[in-house]
Amino acid sequence: GTNWGWYAFDPDLDMLYYGSGNPAPWNETMRPGDNKWTMTIWGRDVNTGEAKFGYQKTPHDEWDYAGVNYMGLSEQVVDGKKTKLLTHPDRNGLVYTLNRENGDLVNAFKIDDTVNWVKKVDLKTGLPVRDPEYSTHMDHEAKGICPSAMGYHNQGIESYDPAKKLFFMGINHICMDWEPFMLP
Repeated sequence: GTNWGWYAFDPDLDMLYYGSGNPAPWNETMRPGDNKWTMTIWGRDVNTGEAKFGYQKTPHDEWDYAGVNYMGLSEQVVDGKKTKLLTHPDRNGLVYTLNRENGDLVNAFKIDDTVNWVKKVDLKTGLPVRDPEYSTHMDHEAKGICPSAMGYHNQGIESYDPAKKLFFMGINHICMDWEPFMLP
């Protein structure tokens, strides 16, 4: 998965954060497996270029959710301890929060209740629990997939208010139908 756009830098940790995009081709039948390392939040050491962590949000992305958007850095209390966090609202309709020192998943939740390709994210494994009704596999026309390929959150600019401990972001509310077919 390619990367472009939104990067964040933590000068205390000397780490750079960014996302990698969707796998190709879009026809998921033609590319089995999780398609590592697409749809991944990366934390890299700026001095060596070494990947300190990679967290894949949408293994085997079927919907073109290209997870390269905003990487919000904050410090908040987690389990009673002030923690350096990275918060990423993704096109897939989920908001992810990671410990930005080690990439551990702290939280993942739907932007709103209409997100339906996923039932939830298992916080122990970090994996999405998908709803097969909204899969894009061959010979299956999926209706009302939310969000659309445009995403509930796309390439907008966000902000974080440390006094209120709130992120502010714009969202789209667009769903789609998907009918895959093979071309000769």
